[in-house]
Amino acid sequence: MRVLVVEDELRMAALLKRGLEEDGYAIDIAHTGPDALWQAREFPYDAVVLDRMLPGVDGIEVCRQLRADGRWMPVLILTARESVEDRVQGLDAGADDYLTKPFSFAELSARVRALIRRGAGERPSELVVGGLRLDPATRRVWRREVEVELSAKEFSVLELFLRHPDEVLTRTRILEHVWDFAYDGGSNIVDQYVLYLRRKVDRPFELRQLETVRGVGYRLRAEPVRELPE
Repeated sequence: MRVLVVEDELRMAALLKRGLEEDGYAIDIAHTGPDALWQAREFPYDAVVLDRMLPGVDGIEVCRQLRADGRWMPVLILTARESVEDRVQGLDAGADDYLTKPFSFAELSARVRALIRRGAGERPSELVVGGLRLDPATRRVWRREVEVELSAKEFSVLELFLRHPDEVLTRTRILEHVWDFAYDGGSNIVDQYVLYLRRKVDRPFELRQLETVRGVGYRLRAEPVRELPE
């Protein structure tokens, strides 16, 4: 099993290399973001241990670019930051796990073993369906190359649709996913937000992708259909 360790602090890199080699892994080291990208693109790795703060290109962007390239080896991000927002950014960029410094090597070793057992699997950092593109990390949305401004709730509703293309989603399912179980408003709030989305991601482009399934709910078509302006 070959693991790429990306760490700019030389002493930490040496400690990780020695410990993981004692666990039986073949270890390569990269000290910068650009070096990490080059090595991960040139050689097959069973896992990547990736520091968050790197010179050149930071760990979040390294992970995002690897996923964009279709490189799906498991990635464990290491960071000195403890904020929830920072962890969310890493996971949204396509990382599989997150470990905050300082950590015990035994825990890191166990997490690497778990990731390698899980193996590689496609986990796109962006959701793309029929010309709609959504980036969960930056919370931005595009129709083709045109960026579309959405509210937080509109974004959450669209993200749910993009994760389930061509699947009929009931109003109850959308309500519980976006507003949580405690929301005591009527289900017509879902209808309102679908209408808001249509006005932003469909109608300005003379397309129909969000469609009503009468008596059931709504569906995002995998491919939009052209609609003539009224």
